Amino acid sequence: MQKIRTSICSRDASELVTLLADVPYIEVVQHAETANKIDTDSVEILLASPDLASQIVERCNNMKWLQSTWAGNAPLLKLSKRNYILTAVKNIFTAQMREYVFTYILHHFRKVEAMKSATDWQAVLPQYLANRTLGIMGAGSIAASLLPVAQAFSMKVIGLNRSGNEHPGYQSMYILEDKQTFAAHCDAIVNLLPDTPLTYHAIDGDFLSAMKPGGVLINAGRGEAIDEAALLHSLQHDKPALAVLDVFRQEPLPTTHPFWRHPKTIITHHTAAISDTTKVAECFIDNAKRYLNGEPLQYQLDFDQGY
Repeated sequence: MQKIRTSICSRDASELVTLLADVPYIEVVQHAETANKIDTDSVEILLASPDLASQIVERCNNMKWLQSTWAGNAPLLKLSKRNYILTAVKNIFTAQMREYVFTYILHHFRKVEAMKSATDWQAVLPQYLANRTLGIMGAGSIAASLLPVAQAFSMKVIGLNRSGNEHPGYQSMYILEDKQTFAAHCDAIVNLLPDTPLTYHAIDGDFLSAMKPGGVLINAGRGEAIDEAALLHSLQHDKPALAVLDVFRQEPLPTTHPFWRHPKTIITHHTAAISDTTKVAECFIDNAKRYLNGEPLQYQLDFDQGY
């Protein structure tokens, strides 16, 4: 039987080896938790996290296919090497992301912090989601998973993506050039845009100044999408009233960064959705079979578009 000769470079390498051990058409020839322990000359197929893979791919002269263990692959897309197939993992984060997004939308509008700090019977009146507008930046599978929840809360949903093409479940769809109009309609905004040159600082001073005061901004996409200096300035004007930030231009976020102590930010630690090693292995197993059969691979990335 023909086998996929696989190198693994991941902090979960040992667990991935175990999960792949009984797959007859996958042979793990080497595995390591750090990039410097991989013999790059032996790499044909690489199963790896992008931050580690980016340290070695340009020396992997025989590599034909790289299966990423992440949904986002900015560390690889920024490199010049492109003569290989790059596939991501998708559709394994939707449940986690749904919970993350609506945890903080409800946290904001139901006035959780104000109620927590109340010390008398002066009523803190919550706000409701019904008839409010949720704006979603990005129109992939995670964005689609938010739609039924928003609809259950009787929210209106508008979207923003590269093409502006209509998608089921959205009242309207905007393009980046119309981002201020998009922002002006939203009570809550969720950024899920990929990291590409076109999305760099999509959330800038103009975008933020167009927001309704009192809203919430959630960034669960990519850190480069937000102009952090502009956001710090705009928070002074209640645009937004709360910024929930999971991703940043620099990670780990430096301990001296003003976001940590700002009264209108909630900082999470790039934990909105965490890779499930079992599901990553399942994705690779499926794609390995497709690779052997000469079939198109699932979730192949376009290097130019960045997703």
